Amino acid sequence: MSREEGCLQVEPAGAEDVDAILAIEQVCFPSTWSWQQFFHDVVHNPATYYLVARWGGRVVGHAGMYVSRDEAHVTTIAVLPEYRRRGIGMRLMLGLIEEARQRGATRMTLEVRVSNHGAQALYERLGFYSVALRRGYYTDNGEDALVMWIPNLRAPWLEALWREEEQRAREKQRCGGSGPHG
Repeated sequence: MSREEGCLQVEPAGAEDVDAILAIEQVCFPSTWSWQQFFHDVVHNPATYYLVARWGGRVVGHAGMYVSRDEAHVTTIAVLPEYRRRGIGMRLMLGLIEEARQRGATRMTLEVRVSNHGAQALYERLGFYSVALRRGYYTDNGEDALVMWIPNLRAPWLEALWREEEQRAREKQRCGGSGPHG
């Protein structure tokens, strides 16, 4: 199922999106998984779920997770730099949360670089909070990772919060042209 607002469409990723997902990863992160790993996860792994965000038809962001029993783990989220601060990351995360709940997950976790304050703020707005520090987690530079967590994806106060955040994100996505500044 896809959701459209202005020029933005958020939908499940398919095999045709793997090249764009990898290209975005290479722009946004110092090291990435291989094309084969993304292809396997997007196309063949039933425990994983990926979304892409299209702006005017172009893939400008993506997010992925896996679900094991009652726990969802966000494995990646990235938005091209020129499309950030437009609510796209929020919409991607809300899509993952919705799918995690549909798959029976009751909690969600992720790791984030300690230096990535923007991502941390996004996650906190969604109800995540820090529970641990993984020292030297990122192999490219040895940076530590914060482990963030939502222990109850079914909490009524979170559902109300997510509705408000989705509305704010949709308001940021109005566009009149074909690019991020249109």
